[in-house]
Amino acid sequence: MTRIFIDGEAGTTGLQIRDRLKHRSDLTLVTIDPAHRKDPEARRAMLNSVDVAILCLPDDAAKEAVAMIAPGSKTRVLDASTAFRTAPGWAYGMPEISAAQRAEIGRATRVANPGCYPQGLIALIRPLIERGILPPDCPVSYNAVSGYSGGGKKMIEDYEAKGRTAPPYHPYGLTFAHKHLPEMQSYARLSAPPLFQPAVGNYAQGMMGCVPLFSRQLARPVTGAAIHACLAETYEREAFIAVAPFEAIERAPGINPELLNNSNRMRLHVFANDAIGQILLMAIYDNLGKGASGAAVQNLNIMIGAEESLSTDLPEAA
Repeated sequence: MTRIFIDGEAGTTGLQIRDRLKHRSDLTLVTIDPAHRKDPEARRAMLNSVDVAILCLPDDAAKEAVAMIAPGSKTRVLDASTAFRTAPGWAYGMPEISAAQRAEIGRATRVANPGCYPQGLIALIRPLIERGILPPDCPVSYNAVSGYSGGGKKMIEDYEAKGRTAPPYHPYGLTFAHKHLPEMQSYARLSAPPLFQPAVGNYAQGMMGCVPLFSRQLARPVTGAAIHACLAETYEREAFIAVAPFEAIERAPGINPELLNNSNRMRLHVFANDAIGQILLMAIYDNLGKGASGAAVQNLNIMIGAEESLSTDLPEAA
């Protein structure tokens, strides 16, 4: 029986992780009495008494929690904050990157759960760079929209209070210094940060990220079908990332950021017009699922040697 402590279980990510794990017979979920939740010594004792501590905290609080774990403690850490995603000694929790990455997560004592936005970019771009289709120094743009749940408790309250009067599409990150940029650059294997333009939509959860490309940006001449084949081959054995058929369509019901809500799945699309040399890469997934809690459960399963897909989706998954 693996003992799990979710530090920050009252937040959006923590609640969704607990909902996914609460019926597991191979885990024991332990918690601190609410009266002692902010007691440093109670937290320290709990953090050092479990097999895996899942941190669903702001960056500074996550760093504080890790510092509370004694040297030589048996406690392994899965951190959902931004604090350690590019830090030495931490495994990056996106196993679909490679078989070596999955193995690294399995043996690591410290695993950084990936950010919601970066996973779409990495899934779309990294295989093209590794196959020599896209040069690492390509000036990549990444445009993505997320449900308002990605902004945490305050944003959720604001949007739900405003209802239909909330902005239907609200761009942000307009200083181009978003905290996910180092992670995107590092794990997509870009030589410079992408131009990242995130936005919030007036819906609770779901995410869509798009990378537009011109064929003249590619390292060598290839067709849209060849780019699609590269992605399809990369993910053909992955349970959670699927590549949609390559087809010329103007629109489709499946091009919908809410399509995979409550699941740990991601679907990639390639659209192209070879005659004019334009390509659009697209990733659809749930910012609270594959973008956060679903990915965390997937990583936990790898860390403890459980079946990787166990309880990664919520029962109401689309």
